[in-house]
Amino acid sequence: MDPRFPLAGRTVAVTRAETQLGAARQLFEQAGAGVIDLPALVIGPPDLWGPLDDALAELDQFHWILFSSANGVDAVEQRLVRQGACLARRPGGVRLAAVGRKTAQRLEALGAPADFVPPAFVADSLIEHFPVSGWGQRLLLPRVQSGGRTVLAEAFASAGARVVEVAAYETRCPAGLPSGAVQALERRGLDAITFSSGKTVDHTAQLLAGSFGTDWIAQLDGVKVISIGPQTSRRCLERLGRVDGEADPHDLEGLVAACGRALRVRP
Repeated sequence: MDPRFPLAGRTVAVTRAETQLGAARQLFEQAGAGVIDLPALVIGPPDLWGPLDDALAELDQFHWILFSSANGVDAVEQRLVRQGACLARRPGGVRLAAVGRKTAQRLEALGAPADFVPPAFVADSLIEHFPVSGWGQRLLLPRVQSGGRTVLAEAFASAGARVVEVAAYETRCPAGLPSGAVQALERRGLDAITFSSGKTVDHTAQLLAGSFGTDWIAQLDGVKVISIGPQTSRRCLERLGRVDGEADPHDLEGLVAACGRALRVRP
């Protein structure tokens, strides 16, 4: 096997948001894989903008904004622009923390580089390595409306911080599977399926049930289940009964490498 193309001859289904499949497709194709797009998230606004807008109107009263996703960065930037501001011109005392390379890159692209990025791309690492004591800090935590972890808010509150946790966006399930994904599953043409969040696991299960009925799990027989990180792996175990590989580091490059490891031995 050519080490430059560890996924040559393999077909991988990539489950991500509808608007975020391009970067993942490119990386998998560079590794030699054929890619089946399986959109599992539709990113949209929260039910109410009020809590986020109110927090941003008082941004000078916060010490840190903690971003756990690029979606949160985009939502905050868009709402700040509506108020005649932006992250690059935020009040001088407000620092930014970002979980993950993509989140940090999005801040950089907006001219507002993160003041702190933890060494591991998971929320727990942010807590463990946070550069200041949480005591007395006022923290703004923009997050997905439903289904996200509350570990950041709980941990910093326990450390004496005042945490304002607000919905910045919501991720919903698409209406159905695209025809290319259905055909690949029907003809048993997939070698692996990748998941980038717990919600992609939940929504994929829902989409499979909608297309294949009560025995939907059988469509994944012989398909390696690859997760981007520990929380997603736990959801794979809960909903799919197994996980065959986990990215390390917990990003797209790590996901490609995990696929390569899981598929290294051909049947």
